[in-house]
Amino acid sequence: MVVIESRNLVEVQKVRQVYGKSGGPDLLVLDDVDLTLKENEIVGLLGRSGSGKSTLLRSIAGLVTPTQGVIEFPKIEDGQRATVSMVFQTFALFPWLTVLQNVEVGLEAKNVPPTDRRKRALAAIDLIGLDGFESAYPKELSGGMRQRVGLARALVVDPDILLMDEPFSALDVLTAETLRTDLLDLWSEGRMPIKSILIVTHNIEEAVLMCDRILLFSSNPGRVIGEIKVEIPQPRNRQDPTFRALVEQIYVRMTQKNDDSQPRDGLFPGSGIGMALPVVSTNALAGLIEAINAEPNNGRADLPELASGLLYETDDLFPIAEVLQLLRFAELVGGDIKLLPAGKRYALADVDERKKIFAQQLLSYVPLAAHIRRVLDDRPSHKSQARRFHDELEDFMSESYASRTLKAVTQWARYAEVFAYHETTDLFSLDDPT
Repeated sequence: MVVIESRNLVEVQKVRQVYGKSGGPDLLVLDDVDLTLKENEIVGLLGRSGSGKSTLLRSIAGLVTPTQGVIEFPKIEDGQRATVSMVFQTFALFPWLTVLQNVEVGLEAKNVPPTDRRKRALAAIDLIGLDGFESAYPKELSGGMRQRVGLARALVVDPDILLMDEPFSALDVLTAETLRTDLLDLWSEGRMPIKSILIVTHNIEEAVLMCDRILLFSSNPGRVIGEIKVEIPQPRNRQDPTFRALVEQIYVRMTQKNDDSQPRDGLFPGSGIGMALPVVSTNALAGLIEAINAEPNNGRADLPELASGLLYETDDLFPIAEVLQLLRFAELVGGDIKLLPAGKRYALADVDERKKIFAQQLLSYVPLAAHIRRVLDDRPSHKSQARRFHDELEDFMSESYASRTLKAVTQWARYAEVFAYHETTDLFSLDDPT
């Protein structure tokens, strides 16, 4: 038997993306990324928000020019190179155009004659299951139907490569599952005019369900930290032990410590007061502590099972879990999350005692919170403009990251009554916030 080796459609070599920031350090989004996409495969880029996955996808689509590195499309047929088309997360439809007109847009840009354009667009609409809605406008469609229009628009130009940027993340769970299944059916039946799919996702189960290969990305900056081959035959069953084992393996890889002797502090970029933090509500933190402490977990929970039970995706669960780890309420161990003594005390405490425990952990392990409190303690007025700390943060990170980080610390500190914030005057103080 002669084995025909799949040809490379895209070759990404040493790609680096840096965004300049006036008055501060540059933001490194991607660093030294290599990637090869071959024929007849679905490859997933899996990682947290901020890992540069979408930036890489846009670079392959030609929408972004990398700061360094090369993206090449080797010649495949008759000296031609692979063509790409993209499906976006936010549908990106023209609201003043009908379904048919939206699908025809790409063909119109390629100067396809009107008769041929209409014929191809109708065929694409029929293929993705929207036959009968040709004259409808986007406002008349559900989210799932809008994304089907986006898929038809991408397919109608007959691309070799379909790029998909978190195409199901804006949909409800049931709609997303239906659309995934339909897409996989079209792919396995060879009914789509494409050679390969490259999909960005932060949903671990989605990646295992759909992909032949998964590239794991670290965050801040984005780097490829691993490649996992999914050798489970399609169609795949989420409850299959092999499927569950692979999901567990990926959770372990994405939560493993860099240094087993220390709690994993490097969850967020930067250090000291320059550590960029996510906005995670104290209600979410308390809720996760209670879920881990309750039966049947009893202080230690399997992350995949916890995510499934709480209907959380990776980008929902990981920031909460990692803030708990930062505050030393919990630690991530081998794909599990385990409560530490402070977390156990918090789970059993009443409201007032919880605030005291949270305040102690916040001041001990979040340098920015401790810094703001020291400034307020040292001033006779016990007041300071919040803008002052925002400006300090901009020495370490972008303006948007600074705003997000200050908002996160402010919320945590107000809950713990470490300091108050007065929005009308933009002041931090030690006064009673009431």
